[in-house]
Amino acid sequence: MEPMTVRELLSATGGTLLGDWEELDAAITAVETDSRMIHNGALFVALRGEQTDGHRYIGSALASGAAGCLTQETPETLVPGKFYIQVPDTILAIGQVAKAYKAKFPIPVIGITGSVGKTTTKDMIASVLGEKYQVLKTEGNFNNELGLPLTLFRLSRKDEICVLEMGMNHFGEIDYLTQIVCPDVAVITNIGDAHIENLGSRENILKAKTEIFNYMKPDSLAVLNGDDPLLRTLEGKIGPKTVFCGVDPRLPYEAREIQQMGAKGLQCTVKTPVATAAVEVPALGNHMIYPVLMACAIGEHFGMTTEEMMRGIARFVPTKMRMNVVKQGDLTILDDAYNANPQSMQAALEVLSQSGGSYRAAILGDMFELGELGPELHRNVGEYAGRLGNIDAVLAVGELAWNIYDAACHGHVSDVIYAPNKEEAKKHLEKLIRPGGVILLKASRGMAFEELVREIRRLAPEG
Repeated sequence: MEPMTVRELLSATGGTLLGDWEELDAAITAVETDSRMIHNGALFVALRGEQTDGHRYIGSALASGAAGCLTQETPETLVPGKFYIQVPDTILAIGQVAKAYKAKFPIPVIGITGSVGKTTTKDMIASVLGEKYQVLKTEGNFNNELGLPLTLFRLSRKDEICVLEMGMNHFGEIDYLTQIVCPDVAVITNIGDAHIENLGSRENILKAKTEIFNYMKPDSLAVLNGDDPLLRTLEGKIGPKTVFCGVDPRLPYEAREIQQMGAKGLQCTVKTPVATAAVEVPALGNHMIYPVLMACAIGEHFGMTTEEMMRGIARFVPTKMRMNVVKQGDLTILDDAYNANPQSMQAALEVLSQSGGSYRAAILGDMFELGELGPELHRNVGEYAGRLGNIDAVLAVGELAWNIYDAACHGHVSDVIYAPNKEEAKKHLEKLIRPGGVILLKASRGMAFEELVREIRRLAPEG
């Protein structure tokens, strides 16, 4: 992080400087919300959470070397040689500081939201742009009101483009994040059922996602999934220049001749307004065409050559637990355990069905935040597994996943197993491990399916 002065912190937050601190040009060199991560010169931001209150750790943070803190409370005593800035809300204040810090770097920002595929799209765009530019991108799940500001504090003078993932589950959240960064390019991957419990309908999800356009300049770029019927309704209705991507031959960015290459990924022909090129994508599933096309649209927007973009696509590496292919002897594990919603669950099952394994098993868990539609949407997943026709086994894990189990039993899946929790599921894993087999694991983050991945790796022969 580049230094920020106390004067800049006060200007950004409108906070009150407590005590008799007079060194307004004193600087901080990091922003931390975890007192265990403090080093000399850091600003400690005391956040109130569901489990703990950061105000309890102000003393230990300052003792560990923090230069000062942002606080909602008035401390009983002030440590000499440390500054205290009091604000009404520290989570809003960290966003205000991040916005002021971002203003130090006049570089383009790409904001990415959508129901499915945000992280994969972010990684693909960063991989492509990285062939020409120094790119800062969101890491892990740092895509919310706290994670996005912490990502911005990683900006340095060497960075030339910033690629940010923006998550949400309520109205107003994307609007808030967009206020902080004012993206020059906005990407919406699709509109699905994720968080429908909170938003009520796909139309409302669309409305919440389109908050990403609220603070964009008129000459900005919007890149949208042209095969998504709800996103197509935005054509001609938003301020920025808009391009659509998909398999529809009328679209300016189109994927043709899509072919699976087993565990190696897929190959296709990409058509853009500038060129037509054959590309090999080192990732599984037909849905990967959308990150590829969106990355090409943005790459051309920033003056990249076709050769540079193709190199970036070839070097793509997915974030951990996003359809990672793990080889354990002659067993293939499709680790897609980071998160799940109805659309991504069906996409993962399609990948499994195209995997070419001698035995295909899916371990599927609960999907959260679906509200009253939860049972029906889980049943749809079980029915889809049956319709694919070549899924040999389904192990459904969790309370809601019983609906996956029940629907798969009535479909064309020969071996269907139900386990109410992960511990019971572990008792069934050994029977799913077959020579030349492929096992998919997918569930919402709260199910922590990485435990099952580890158990399968423990049970499977290393070869």
